[in-house]
Amino acid sequence: MPFPDITSPVLLLDERKCRRNIARMTERAREHGLAFRPHFKTHQSRRVGAWLRDAGTEAITVSSVLMAEYFAADGWKDITIAFPHNPRETARVDRLAGACRLGLLVESPAVARQLDEKLRNEVAVSIKIDAGYGRTGVRWDDRAAIDAILDVIDAAPRLHFRGTITHGGDTYHAAGPDDVRRRFDTARTRLIEATGHIRRRHPDAIVSVGDTPGCALAEDFTGIDEIRPGNFVFFDIMQAALGICDPEDIAVATVCPVVAMHPERREAVVHGGSVHLSKDALPGEDGSPMYGRVVLLTEDGWSAPIPDTAVVSISQEHGVIRSTDEIIALLHEGALIGILPVHSCLTAQCMRGYLTLDGTPADHLAGTAHSLHLKGDLP
Repeated sequence: MPFPDITSPVLLLDERKCRRNIARMTERAREHGLAFRPHFKTHQSRRVGAWLRDAGTEAITVSSVLMAEYFAADGWKDITIAFPHNPRETARVDRLAGACRLGLLVESPAVARQLDEKLRNEVAVSIKIDAGYGRTGVRWDDRAAIDAILDVIDAAPRLHFRGTITHGGDTYHAAGPDDVRRRFDTARTRLIEATGHIRRRHPDAIVSVGDTPGCALAEDFTGIDEIRPGNFVFFDIMQAALGICDPEDIAVATVCPVVAMHPERREAVVHGGSVHLSKDALPGEDGSPMYGRVVLLTEDGWSAPIPDTAVVSISQEHGVIRSTDEIIALLHEGALIGILPVHSCLTAQCMRGYLTLDGTPADHLAGTAHSLHLKGDLP
């Protein structure tokens, strides 16, 4: 049996696939003349960050102050926190800005004003634009709101305006590759419109976009200066279902022990539930929720997804796999099975670390922060 030392759920990481994914997106940015600032919220790992550094990455995106501190400690000097600034964290942000080139997002004059009053170190500031996703940000066509934020930034000596930034998350709801491109192009057009207004005051304002589906499939990047995809390092079955990647591009799989067999209903129960996989789901073949695709472990990784086999229900620690009589007959209590995640970002967060195929542990911020918290060393 491959991986004989695994006794409980482990997130396997295929370095070869991950580096290949990194190389492809890096080259795509180069071909289109785009600055590449990958989002590290998917992997949150210094080990994977080193692979991106090997590929030429110099500037990165993160989603929290803690994550920025973690990667700044690993030598990254150009970091954008792509999350609306939380005024309660201004003191930590100020310390961080003294150690690296730090970028922040604002979407209100009040937050920009608070930064101006509290910061001692300089930061780059981008306006978060809602180009149609509807989660947060200033509407692309609300020029009065944009001007009000710019008025504060322009009068603040420690705030340097960088440009506009958006996350086109609605591409994750697309019906397929063509719909991804259509949604991306709509967001691109709206972001360019907002930035065109801003460039009357700031001619050098840049335009930054960030979703993996759009960055992977878009054919027209006219008007875009920078891309910030993140999920592409691992991919997942959500991305495969959208046509963004092939299943063989998915670089992580959760290894779970089989703990019970129910052949009469063609089911196996694994130690691998919502605390390992997350509760993200996709519609299965019968329309019911599906929490992961199942693979067999091999000496050099894992197989292609097994047909007619999926995780069909989860609770906190349990996962129920339903399959065919033939596959169920191959399984037994104590066997190991692999599960490709629906959403690799959340699965990685749940698992707090990785095991590469050569048996080497790889860090994750969640695991490191947990250890620091126990020791009392967390900022």
